[in-house]
Amino acid sequence: MESLSQIIAALPDGDGWGPPVTSETTFNGVPYAPFSKGDKLGRMADWTVDGKDRDGRGGRAQYSRYNRDQQVYGAGTVSLFSAPPAEDEGSFSVVSNVRDTGKTRFGRGGAVFTRGGRGGQRGGRGQDTRGGRTALTTRGGRTAPASSGTTASRGAAASRGRRPGWKDYDKPQRSRDASVHIKADWHLMEEIDFNRLGKLNLDADEGEDLDSCGFLYYYDRTYDKPPVAKSSERKLTALDRAAYDVTTSSDPVIQELADKGEATIFATDSILSMLMCAPRSVYPWDIVIVRQGGKIYLDKRENAALDMVTVNENAADAPLEAADGSKETINQPNALAEEAAYINHNFANQVVLESSGQKVQMKHANPFYNASEETEPPASKAYKYRRFDLSTNEEEPVYLVVRTELDAVQKNVTNGENQYLSVKALNEFDSKAQGSGGALDWRAKLATQRGAVVATEMKNNSCKLARWTVQSILAKADVMKVGFVSRANPKVNDKHVILGVVGWKPRDFAAQMNLSLSNGWGIVRTIADMCHKEGDGRYVLVKDPNKSILRLYQVPAASFDEDEDEAEGDEVKAE
Repeated sequence: MESLSQIIAALPDGDGWGPPVTSETTFNGVPYAPFSKGDKLGRMADWTVDGKDRDGRGGRAQYSRYNRDQQVYGAGTVSLFSAPPAEDEGSFSVVSNVRDTGKTRFGRGGAVFTRGGRGGQRGGRGQDTRGGRTALTTRGGRTAPASSGTTASRGAAASRGRRPGWKDYDKPQRSRDASVHIKADWHLMEEIDFNRLGKLNLDADEGEDLDSCGFLYYYDRTYDKPPVAKSSERKLTALDRAAYDVTTSSDPVIQELADKGEATIFATDSILSMLMCAPRSVYPWDIVIVRQGGKIYLDKRENAALDMVTVNENAADAPLEAADGSKETINQPNALAEEAAYINHNFANQVVLESSGQKVQMKHANPFYNASEETEPPASKAYKYRRFDLSTNEEEPVYLVVRTELDAVQKNVTNGENQYLSVKALNEFDSKAQGSGGALDWRAKLATQRGAVVATEMKNNSCKLARWTVQSILAKADVMKVGFVSRANPKVNDKHVILGVVGWKPRDFAAQMNLSLSNGWGIVRTIADMCHKEGDGRYVLVKDPNKSILRLYQVPAASFDEDEDEAEGDEVKAE
C-alpha cells in the first residue's frame, strides 16, 4: 500500500488539499460583516423551531426560556445584505387603527378568570362557581367570598391593593426647586451623598444644662382620653400667643455663652435636628454656617424651608405640586406645610392649663418677649441651653451648645415629680386623596388600630418624626406627646378636630424608628470640621432638591444681607 506522501507527490501541480489558490478578488463588492465577542452561535441544528403541536401552536422550544431573546450570530449586520425594496412603500398605510388588546406593555396577554369553563388555568386564585354556587377564594391565608357575576384578572386584583412600585414608569417626573438660589460666585467645597453620611458615627454624652429661660404650664391630661363619639371630639381653637423662633446668632443668651467661651459650635434644636436627620430628608433645605473668631454658628435664613412642618415627605406617593398636576390647591406641599405649622402652634397652646398660680418658672424670663411691645401673652415655652461634648481626643476638646425647647410639664403619677414634655401634632388631610401615602382613616382606626396608624405615619413622615424625637432628646424631655389632628371636612383646611394624643419616651421612640443619635453627631462633627479647615467666613449647606446629596458652598460674607435688605424694602413698600 502506498503511503500518504507518495499519493500527495503523485498529484498534479496546483492540486492538493484545501481551496485552490487564485489571485482573483472573488469577494470584491461584498460588504464586511463585523462581529463581536458577545455574539452567540446558538444551536448547531434545531429541528423543532418550526414544529407545531397538536393544537396548531408553536412547539415547546418556541416558548423555551433558553430560546427567548436569543441573540443570533451576525444579527446586527443583517441589514447590510438585505435587498432594496422593489416598490416605494412611503404611501403605504394601515386601514384599521384598532389597538391589539391581546398584548400588554410587556408583550404577554393577561389572564382572565371567568365564570364558566377553564378561565382560571393560569392563576390558582380564580373564582369557582360550579353548580351556580358562589365559592370562596383564599388569598394570603384568609378566606373571602368570591364575586360570581364579574370577571377578574390579576391586574384587577392587584389594583385593589396597589403594590409598591407598581406602574412607577407612569408616574410624573418631579423636579423640585432648590430652597436657595445658587449664585455664580459661590465656591463648591464638598459634595456628600447620603450613603457617606449614613456611615458617620460619633458617641456624645447626654449633655449638661448651662442656662434656662421662660416658663411652662401644666399639661391637661383629659386630652389623653380618646373621644367616645364624634359629638365629643374637641375642636382645635386658634389661640393668639407670642411664640419665637430666633436664629442662633441673634440669640442674646448664645452670644453671652460664646463670649464666655463655653463652646466652639452653637445651634438651635430646629437647625441641629435637620442636620442630624439629613439622610431621611427628601425636600430641599439649607443651613447658613458662619465661622467667626474660631467659633461656628449654625444659622437659618428668614422664612427658611426648615421652619415649615412637612406632610408625608417620605411617602412613596408624596403630595403633588401644581406643576406636577395637582388640582387641589389645599393638598399641595406648601399649603399642607402651612396648615401643619398652624396646627402645631395652636395645639401646643390648647393642651395646657393656663393658670398664673400653677406654672413652672425657669431661672430667667423669656429672653425674646418684651411686655411693652407685645400685645399677646407669651406661650408656654421653656428654653434650655445645653452643652454636649463632641471631642474625639482630650488634646482638642470640641463642645457644642444648643438651645432646646420644652412645651409643658406634668406630675409623675408614681412619685409626684415634674416631667418635662415636648408637644407636637400630626395632621390628617384626606385619607382618600392623592399623597395620603396609604394612611388609614384615623376616625375609624385610631382607637382600635393605633399601632397600624403610628406605623404608617412613621413611614410617611420619617424625617419629621425623627426631627421631633431628636429635639426631645436634646432637650432631655421625659415624654414626647404627639397629637392626632384631622380636618373637620376633608375639603376645608381651616377647621380641625383633635382625635387623640399619644405619649412616648423619646429614646424608646427613637429605637422604634431605628434612629441613631451617634450617626447624627457624626454628621455634625464632620460638617463643622470642614468649615474649621477653611478659616473664618460664611458657608451654606444645601440639600439638593432632587437628589440625595448635600453640597457645602463657601459664599461671600455679605451674601444674605442683600436678601434681608430686600425683605425690609418690601415691608416698607407694603406699609
